[in-house]
Amino acid sequence: MIRVLICDDQWIVCEGLEAILDADDEIEVVGMAYDGAEALDKISEVRPDVVLMDLKMPGMNGIQATQRIRREYPDVKVLVLTTYGADEWVVDAIRSGAAGYLLKGTPRAALVAAVKGTARGSTHVDPAVAGTLFAHVVSRPLSQPRLAIGNDLSEREMDVLRLLARGLTNGQIAARLYLSEGTVRNYVSSILTKLDVEDRTQAAVLALRAGVVDLGDL
Repeated sequence: MIRVLICDDQWIVCEGLEAILDADDEIEVVGMAYDGAEALDKISEVRPDVVLMDLKMPGMNGIQATQRIRREYPDVKVLVLTTYGADEWVVDAIRSGAAGYLLKGTPRAALVAAVKGTARGSTHVDPAVAGTLFAHVVSRPLSQPRLAIGNDLSEREMDVLRLLARGLTNGQIAARLYLSEGTVRNYVSSILTKLDVEDRTQAAVLALRAGVVDLGDL
């Protein structure tokens, strides 16, 4: 069962999201919070797998809350669900450690699939904002050239990184490369350590910036 904490300052939105998610047999909404500070308080109490996070809220906003959650509860994934598709919101959310970014117009089935995928470790970015994110990523100067990444990672780790950056889960990568899921999990852990990043999203961004994955492959 995937445990979800909903964080949004509009109670009617929280109620609606709860109804949608609780209707799925694999998801349980274990709590609701109405700002970032309340979400942080509730995490230790309800122990969610995924926090469905709004961004623009009074007090501690979603960006600040995401940073704190990733630092204090690294096993908890944050999936942003917001009305804001502006460049600065998208980029700041991903930089803060969000595992994905959806807009509130996302269809019900896609939202449920994104929550499940996020819990499994995949990355979900709304097509409406994906262009903004990737354009920002590839326009920044490279901090680690492709050659350096190639030298740091084995050939098999590079294969895993390419598929990870395309949003595939460990199970999907395992099936594609004819490996066990446990072996893929070990490869992903090694990749994160070697690239000095905290999560799959950051590894995917670095792969894009370094040219390991072409935007046309996404």
